[in-house]
Amino acid sequence: MAVDRTPVLKRCRSLGLEPAYLGIDKKSKRQLKNNRRKVSEYGAQLREKQKAKFIYGVLEKPFRNYYAKADRMKGQTGENLMALLELRLDNVLFRLAFARTRKEARQMVDHKFVTVNGKQVNIPSYTVKAGDVIEIKEGKKSSQRMKDIAEAVNGRTVPEWLDVDSENLKGTVKSVPMRDQIDVPVDDMSIVELYSK
Repeated sequence: MAVDRTPVLKRCRSLGLEPAYLGIDKKSKRQLKNNRRKVSEYGAQLREKQKAKFIYGVLEKPFRNYYAKADRMKGQTGENLMALLELRLDNVLFRLAFARTRKEARQMVDHKFVTVNGKQVNIPSYTVKAGDVIEIKEGKKSSQRMKDIAEAVNGRTVPEWLDVDSENLKGTVKSVPMRDQIDVPVDDMSIVELYSK
């Protein structure tokens, strides 16, 4: 399986991203040099695509598949793409504040910590639907890891398209997220323009 081993803060710096969007509360002390050349239109579009891929932890081929699926759906392709990425199981787990980062959420899904509608799911890219109930397995709820996570993410706001029961480590997807409910700093129109060339 392909894994991106680039240091996170270095990648955030190169893409001009705040590490907080990834759930990381560290700050890079280095500053980007301002002597960069002017970025072409293609370069700017590519950067937006790389940002989206990096934030959600998706590689090129699955990302292209998400774009193709979003293009076939009704409505605006860019908004559909962002909604599909938000509805990934690992992202929903992160949004529900059951994991510190999306990478940790992905690992928890892999390690069979999670059930969707009472059934165990160990596929991080599983797409949840409105009405789905995501829950941490009964045996894992009282583990030290979950206590550490609860302490670390205390006070993180949960988006309004999700409903969370922090006591029972249970969450419900109320609806498909609209673009204005997704706080990711990505220009989805640039991605659409890049792929439609």
